[in-house]
Amino acid sequence: MGTTEVSPQMAFARFVRRAIDDAREERGWTVTDLATHTGVGRSTIFRWLAGDWQDYPELAKVRGFCAALDMPVAAAFRALGLPDAGPIPRRRAEDAPVEADVRVILERLADPSIPAEEKHHIRDLLRYLARRPVRRAV
Repeated sequence: MGTTEVSPQMAFARFVRRAIDDAREERGWTVTDLATHTGVGRSTIFRWLAGDWQDYPELAKVRGFCAALDMPVAAAFRALGLPDAGPIPRRRAEDAPVEADVRVILERLADPSIPAEEKHHIRDLLRYLARRPVRRAV
């Protein structure tokens, strides 16, 4: 008996379907609500559900989708078959406030009423924070 290999499109479609079902069950969100909170357009969500893509989804959109739903991005990367997705990290209680802050930042970046200049400042600060050396306590 041969093995049937699942395409990245279908694996990611199942991942997105589970996320949508969970958002509906836990938060009462519709696909429109999901699009608003994640910054991913409805048409993109429906394309992901249908597995209707040739090039991999934009990683920024996948990250925004996962962040808004409190899902580890590694799970999405694993569904996409991307290398080095690493293990799915366990969330710690002290991570919740940080995740809430990140969610607010992502919402601001996706909000069309926020001026482009403000979004530019947010992105610059995020780039700075991402690249600055980590100072270890001695």
